[in-house]
Amino acid sequence: MERAIFAGGCFWCMIQPFDSLPGIYSIMSGYTGGQLANPTYEQVKSQTTGHTEAVEIIYDPQVISYQELVELYWEQTDPTDAFGQFEDRGSSYRPVIFYSTKEQQTIAEKSKQRLAESGRFTEKIVTTIEPAQPFYLAEVDHQDYYKKNPENFARNHARRAAFVEENWGNHQ
Repeated sequence: MERAIFAGGCFWCMIQPFDSLPGIYSIMSGYTGGQLANPTYEQVKSQTTGHTEAVEIIYDPQVISYQELVELYWEQTDPTDAFGQFEDRGSSYRPVIFYSTKEQQTIAEKSKQRLAESGRFTEKIVTTIEPAQPFYLAEVDHQDYYKKNPENFARNHARRAAFVEENWGNHQ
């Protein structure tokens, strides 16, 4: 098994696209990139800890590749918005691909370069690619949120879904 960590705005919206793919062993909501060990949702939401809401995906690389996960990641985010994603604003919602190995870093950087050169977006691709840092699981309420709270999830996911449809087609 290998690990991928992606931040793309609210972690509630980042679970569902990856959740049912073959080769995904687990996907968890959490926090990474900050100065405080074991932060809470309220602390991260305050934008004072330096953490980013993210998802940790444990996957079988024999079934699904890191490259495939990165490509799906792009299709869930607005890679031109460094200050949050959709209705979620601030540094704790910034888009980041966190890499654990040199190979993951290379794959992510090449993928970002291809996206930048594709002409799909007229604005600069600002998603950062950073080394993985400790990943702290979010509280139980935030795990599988889209399954536990489908109506609220649908409301929170609406702008993202519209953006994805407009810019990537129906790849949710």
